Amino acid sequence: MGLRWKGKGAEVRAQADPMSKIVSQLKLSLIESNAHGVLSGCSVLLAVEAVQSDLLNRACFGRPVVTAEKDKQWFQLSMEEAFYLCYILKCLSIHGGDDHRKTDEELWEHMTDKKSTFPEFFKAYAHLRMKNWVVRSGSQYGVDYVAYRHHPSLVHSEYAVLVSTQEHSGENGRLRVWSDVHCMVRLCGSVAKALLVLYISKCGHGDASPSCVTLYSVEERVVGRWSPKDCREDHSIAVNGH
Repeated sequence: MGLRWKGKGAEVRAQADPMSKIVSQLKLSLIESNAHGVLSGCSVLLAVEAVQSDLLNRACFGRPVVTAEKDKQWFQLSMEEAFYLCYILKCLSIHGGDDHRKTDEELWEHMTDKKSTFPEFFKAYAHLRMKNWVVRSGSQYGVDYVAYRHHPSLVHSEYAVLVSTQEHSGENGRLRVWSDVHCMVRLCGSVAKALLVLYISKCGHGDASPSCVTLYSVEERVVGRWSPKDCREDHSIAVNGH
């Protein structure tokens, strides 16, 4: 669907402050403050100071939680966001309800228990994030994620993302038949997004530990509608050059 910036000057502001730079600043700030989150069901709660709150918002990690506290801002991180900060960026520790710091393996077990497809969804999330895409929930569009080139305040999302696995094709119940594909592509087109399907293959490595994720493969496929007019010959050009 193409890149659609929001307003005059948005592209210039994005280029002057690349997402990779913002995430690096967030990583350094969280490490310096020895930040730690707390497990809360299927999410992680994180209390931060004003500077980190600004960086979390700019880097698009989590969502602010309104509380009565004035000196701290609370954020609610999804399991994928929290594990990315903890396991990939190594800038966040996560504690359980007993205030015991969870190891990577303990967190992995907790999150896979809460969500059986967590390994595939985390791989898809990390795959896009490591390419400096901003990844947010796509539930309002009927997809798993939406991907932005920069902060949502500056640019519209380009891709509606579905996560699928090669071992259990279509286990999420979508894209099993052509009518599903057709409907999903039309839906994405109506909101000016391209449909990106990420096929995650475990390559026989299972999901016993987080280290398995590094061995998974990702295949990207952009699915679009075929229009006959896009493939017609240009009849304005005479045959044989005459």
